[in-house]
Amino acid sequence: MKYSFVIPCYNSALTISQVVEQTMAEMDHLGREDYEFILVNDCSPDGGKTIEALSELAEKYEFVRVIDLAKNAGQHNAVMAGLNYAAGEIIVGMDDDMQTHPSQLARLFAEFEKGYDIVYGYYPEKKHNLFRNLGSRFNHFTVRMLIGKPKELKTSSYWIIRRFIRDAVIQYHSPYTYLQGLFLRTTQNIASVPIQHFKREVGHSNYTFRKLVRLWGNILGFSIVPLRLSVYCGYLFSGISIIGAATILVKKMLNPSMALGWPSLMVATCFFSGITLLFMGLIGEYIGRMFLQVNRQPQYVVRQVIHKEITKKNQGE
Repeated sequence: MKYSFVIPCYNSALTISQVVEQTMAEMDHLGREDYEFILVNDCSPDGGKTIEALSELAEKYEFVRVIDLAKNAGQHNAVMAGLNYAAGEIIVGMDDDMQTHPSQLARLFAEFEKGYDIVYGYYPEKKHNLFRNLGSRFNHFTVRMLIGKPKELKTSSYWIIRRFIRDAVIQYHSPYTYLQGLFLRTTQNIASVPIQHFKREVGHSNYTFRKLVRLWGNILGFSIVPLRLSVYCGYLFSGISIIGAATILVKKMLNPSMALGWPSLMVATCFFSGITLLFMGLIGEYIGRMFLQVNRQPQYVVRQVIHKEITKKNQGE
């Protein structure tokens, strides 16, 4: 049985060799010696250092294939690029920074072999800062509310899937990829297992607050709950307005000299106008994403594929 490791790479020149070689050693130790690595360079802005490190790995090991993207596509789209090139019956998703540590593979495989289609590794204790940990909790809560993730299921960027999951997932062509949403709509036979979270070997996280918000926003492509929320808010505020109007009318009838307040009127107008604009913007976001998908905005663009066998063939020609 062949295993494919799909690893998105971004500014990972100092860590990716360690990730690959430690994973190789762990797989050999586990007696799973038929494997490949799909390393996706997500247009790392480091002056070519990452693609140079990846090219060296591809030249050194014939089971390493490098997918070099022409522009930054984001982590989830980069993983989608790797999935399209994965040839294994079992595919493993990992990070490039040694936080999804190869030493935890045995735990993932042990759970996977119980017959699950997808197994996530999750971290009881994360080596992130307070901001990232709070963001993760918020993300888990909203994903559960918006796309129906089981409450007991805990997820991360460290996972194992079967090939039929991969075959179904790569049929999705929207540029707004959200892997967890794709996995959840493909199968219910999913498990998670606790693993150790290691500190980042080099540097710091490449996820800024803006990138995290943008990634979270991709959930919209897998849920219509926000649109339903706008309907419920419409009912709620309409009801409040009717009750408020009736109350003012009764008070005015009981006390004709009562002065109607201009400031309160302006506040109410601004509030409800803001709510209206908010949901108009939400609807516009959905329409905009549909527009981009109809116009076939690509998930990613491949500049080149680097592989030892291909290199030898080209040199022979």
